[in-house]
Amino acid sequence: MDDRSLDLTEAQIAIKSKYPPITKKYEYLDHTADVQIHSWGDTLEEAFEQCAMGMFGYMTDTETVEPIDTVKVESEGEDMESLLFHFLDDWLYKFCAELYFIPRVSMLTLPTLEWGEEFSLAKHPQGTEVKAITYSAMQIHDKEKPEIFAIIDI
Repeated sequence: MDDRSLDLTEAQIAIKSKYPPITKKYEYLDHTADVQIHSWGDTLEEAFEQCAMGMFGYMTDTETVEPIDTVKVESEGEDMESLLFHFLDDWLYKFCAELYFIPRVSMLTLPTLEWGEEFSLAKHPQGTEVKAITYSAMQIHDKEKPEIFAIIDI
């Protein structure tokens, strides 16, 4: 998993091999107390998707999650930074409040639809808990290669 690894059991490795691999267009950058996600994509929407995938990827190996259901999360913002903040926060709330794990975020438009399954420590390797989303050092670059920098509180 990028530059950090989770210890996978044999059962988790077998589960992981059943699902299609996930395209990862994100990385974790060094930060003193929290985690900075750097994501990018061919479009700004894809960079948003990848930022959410980076957040969930820090909590577990998202390739161990079965794509079985659809859930809708609608996010709004006054500008792009507040939209990103609410987008990530809404997904984090969905995970925390409903124990629903979203392995692959896909934005049809900026509200989004996606699928996943209930989080289970027996099936999904435990990473680090994400406590909150922050505005700290948030950057959104909508240019030839859109990219995002966001810090999550762990």
